[in-house]
Amino acid sequence: MKKKILYTITYLLLTSCFFLLIQEQTYAKDRFDFEEDGDIFWDAKTEEKVIALTFDDGPHSKYTPAILDILAEYDAKATFFVLGAHAEKFPDIIQRQVMEGHELGNHTYDHTTKLSRLSQEMKETSDILYAITGNRPKLFRPVGGGYNDAIVKRAEKNHLHVVLWSWDQDTKDWDGTDYKTIADNVINNLSPGDVVLFHDAGGKREQTVKALPLILDYLAKNQYKTITVSEMMEKDQKLKEN
Repeated sequence: MKKKILYTITYLLLTSCFFLLIQEQTYAKDRFDFEEDGDIFWDAKTEEKVIALTFDDGPHSKYTPAILDILAEYDAKATFFVLGAHAEKFPDIIQRQVMEGHELGNHTYDHTTKLSRLSQEMKETSDILYAITGNRPKLFRPVGGGYNDAIVKRAEKNHLHVVLWSWDQDTKDWDGTDYKTIADNVINNLSPGDVVLFHDAGGKREQTVKALPLILDYLAKNQYKTITVSEMMEKDQKLKEN
């Protein structure tokens, strides 16, 4: 009798876990579904010469200030998707980013890809940024650019909107790419409304720092304006409404 009860309980637990797993791994069919629903933002469909530069994984004590110096020189704006653990370590850099007109986004606390930890890390990072700046981030970029319904739902519960990047604007600076190739890739694939992926931490980022002036020179000469991701999203929304 006891064995029968134990088997029944085990069966029910396994069945429950199975259905929960299916629910967690529910994917929309493709990017179009997420874009149509407005759940994830990649880039804007616009003819206006605007571009959003984004940096993941910071702040870093060396590379982030160097990038901020270059952005200031060109009067350029960017969106930084920061890790909560790094924000705690370098609150002065976070404050500088805000003071210089850049946008902050949430990129988890410690670069987690574990779905079971995601919601807590989103909350923790948002709380840290609020403590430093007085404002909570509105945007979330998942680690590695992974996306599905479960990630979107967790972001929504934490009052965050999932943001990725233009498919042809991954600079691959995370892969040891040299600065000239990074710059050429951005410039040769450039289109109005692009969102470009860089990194300001998570490894050696000297090549990213060296590539940035080449890119900003080109943007200036070709009358492109750099804006934050939230500003790009607003432009995209207005275009859809008209």
